[in-house]
Amino acid sequence: MDIDAAIFTQFFLSLTIPRIYNQQNGYPASPKKIGEHIRKRRMDLNLLQRDVAGIIGVTECTIYNWENGERKPGTKYIPRIIDFLGYTPFECPGDILGRLSYFKRIKGLTFRGLGELMGRDHEQLADWLSSQKKPYPRNLESINQFLLKHGLHVVEVQQS
Repeated sequence: MDIDAAIFTQFFLSLTIPRIYNQQNGYPASPKKIGEHIRKRRMDLNLLQRDVAGIIGVTECTIYNWENGERKPGTKYIPRIIDFLGYTPFECPGDILGRLSYFKRIKGLTFRGLGELMGRDHEQLADWLSSQKKPYPRNLESINQFLLKHGLHVVEVQQS
């Protein structure tokens, strides 16, 4: 090999060519819906829908429906989805009832389950969270204390 060929070979072998990652069709670069978050994480991990289904404990068809926006995950699956994603894909509201609803959702609780955890009537909680009734200030303070105990700080307690 002549000197020019050796220099060229040395130069060529030392080059670092940036790898352009070609995202697959349907890759959600900026996911908004929970199904898009699931698809993005699945594609990032190079998993099949059946793999994710096994992790979350649902069928492959269910994952397909979530990813394509045909169905939303049931409440009981939200904690498993959050574990799979490694983050919570929902914003936590600033108001006290919004935070209580957020807590219920990320923990996968029914109204009955939330009521048992809080020591409150589940129908009363359902009325409050559906805006059918407003809680009294002492109840808002009780909710605030519950949320603080579970790590969800509320900026201010609404007085109505």
